[in-house]
Amino acid sequence: MGCGRVGSTLAETLDAQGASVAVIDQEATAFRRLPASFGGRTVTGVGFDREVLVEAGIEQASAFAAVSSGDNSNIVAARVARETFGVENVVARIYDPRRAEVYQRLGISTVATVRWTSDQMLRRIRPAGAESEWSDASGTIQLAEVHVSPAWIGQLLTRVESTTSARVAFVTRLGEGMLPGPETVLQEGDLVHVLARETELGAIAQILDKAPPTVEHG
Repeated sequence: MGCGRVGSTLAETLDAQGASVAVIDQEATAFRRLPASFGGRTVTGVGFDREVLVEAGIEQASAFAAVSSGDNSNIVAARVARETFGVENVVARIYDPRRAEVYQRLGISTVATVRWTSDQMLRRIRPAGAESEWSDASGTIQLAEVHVSPAWIGQLLTRVESTTSARVAFVTRLGEGMLPGPETVLQEGDLVHVLARETELGAIAQILDKAPPTVEHG
């Protein structure tokens, strides 16, 4: 739902990947953002109206994304898709980060635009610590980018796991994501992304912001 810049890009990408896509927007002119090659369906109407959703094929949908410019419309549409039509994969774009956290805890996946943008800016300005990139519906498990002290360079990434309660999910190296193996060594410029409990992220960040502990032999 929503054929603005985000919605049209999402629809175009899914269509190019071979998915069956329907786009809903109140303004028919919004569909001009879709490329001429778009092979999906376009439906003009209110995205949380049940008849409009049925016309768009919600009864056969495996996923629903509410990415209009209105928080209220996105949340209502997301709840109708999930609670009325039983769509399992539902996500809503929310501009108010406080409201996004509430709906996240209710089981509706949200993308808080303002929070995400500010987090990314802070990450570049003040790299120390951990910045959450994703969480499960309950908010218990977090995927976070953590700052790792330069003193860790040359260490095996498995040592990050053995020293903390985190699990290394992937590493961004030279702008590309990579899955680390048992022999992967941390290099200068690497961005480390870990999975951990939300309550443990602070302690993990503190450990990784310092030199790794000395290993005694004998």
